[in-house]
Amino acid sequence: MHFTKDHEWVRLDGDVATVGITKHAADQLGDVVFVETPEAGRAVSQKDGFAVVESVKAASDVYAPVSGEVIEGNAALASAPETVNADPEGEGWFARIKVSDASQLDGLMDRAAYDQFLTTL
Repeated sequence: MHFTKDHEWVRLDGDVATVGITKHAADQLGDVVFVETPEAGRAVSQKDGFAVVESVKAASDVYAPVSGEVIEGNAALASAPETVNADPEGEGWFARIKVSDASQLDGLMDRAAYDQFLTTL
């Protein structure tokens, strides 16, 4: 699993990346009340906003940690947005992306580096 400074995570399985927000981000947002996931077929570029998460506190964009084509948005979040709070780094994923450039993962943090980054906030 890799992480961004914007608190997204990405897990690569072959050439498909599953993307979501970190537990830290979910905790900071508070109770998630709405999630807008991207449509399949949408092209995304690294660092572009591709999803929206709304909580009782704020609405936030979710940024693509890698470039590629969305192959699936997590439709279950439409009726159960609280899944993002309950399991942000598991069932609360936002999208699956067919990665166009796997080398982009090299610029992201591993778990240890992300945990260290959190201590600087």
